Amino acid sequence: MLRESDCRKLLAAANAEIEAGLTACQVAVGHAGRVLCAASLGSATEDTRFWVASATKPIVSSAIWLLIGDGCLDVSKPVAAYLPEFAAHGKAQVTVEQVMLMTAGFPNAPMSSRDGADPDRRRAQMAAWMLESEPGVSYAYHPMSAHWVLAELIERLTGHDYCDFVEARITKPLGLPRILGIPESEQGVIAQRQPEANTATRAAYDYTAKIAAGEPGGGGLMCAQDLTAFYQALLHNPGDLWKPEVLADGIGNVRCRLPDPVMGLPANRTLGVVVGAGFGASWAASPTAFGWLGAGGQIAFAEPETGVSFAFLQMGDNDEVSQFVRGTRMSQLALELGR
Repeated sequence: MLRESDCRKLLAAANAEIEAGLTACQVAVGHAGRVLCAASLGSATEDTRFWVASATKPIVSSAIWLLIGDGCLDVSKPVAAYLPEFAAHGKAQVTVEQVMLMTAGFPNAPMSSRDGADPDRRRAQMAAWMLESEPGVSYAYHPMSAHWVLAELIERLTGHDYCDFVEARITKPLGLPRILGIPESEQGVIAQRQPEANTATRAAYDYTAKIAAGEPGGGGLMCAQDLTAFYQALLHNPGDLWKPEVLADGIGNVRCRLPDPVMGLPANRTLGVVVGAGFGASWAASPTAFGWLGAGGQIAFAEPETGVSFAFLQMGDNDEVSQFVRGTRMSQLALELGR
């Protein structure tokens, strides 16, 4: 059984990053169904929440797993079977599975925070999307488009706003706060990647708008402790929140091993997470660890063999290479726990 004292080396490493110039970070380790240790360093406090960017994606995917378990969603069917208007412009045969595996063929399909937050504009935008490649043939990271489809599926199949659904069916049962669709007036103290001088980059990192809109692919607002608690839930399934067979498939069944054209590595995608060395994962030293990365160097994963979950959130360094190197160092220390 891991003890809090076992995390000392990891916490010391996080503090060393602050001493080396990182503005703020949070680190948390979970084990045996609970958060074992958590620390907020630098300018971050216990009340600080981070814009976790794409680390939001597995939480939204886990809401889709509920619909699969409820029997109201079949991922082998075309998206258009549930969203008829989606069929426009040659998208009639794109399946839900292809969307979740990011082989759907529309990685750069546009959706602004404003359009995504308005159901009518969101649906019109998705109908207007054009295919960039043949669905199911190749993997390409869909930064935002795929999870807007998942959000729309949640609303169409449940009749509830997807942000409310994620809160009611995922975060609230797990004792976690709301993470999506938080108005700017309620966002409080947020740590986030600092916007660049470039206008296009500033728009891409307009985190307050993304959080308020509840962007399903990158608008989550969390602290490291809550994120690692979510991954503990994926390991232990408290209260059978998910159907066991659906959860096992979601966290362990790699359905896409097609190469990622940017990283040159297998995508290693399940219906919601990256497993092992896929997509440049910082937890690549473990073949069974699963999780997701977020812009700004945000990291969260779980390792089934040891039962450890881990989250590292950072702010103050806009260099993507140093973010990755730092995150990998921290991830390796986390993977050593319990071995």
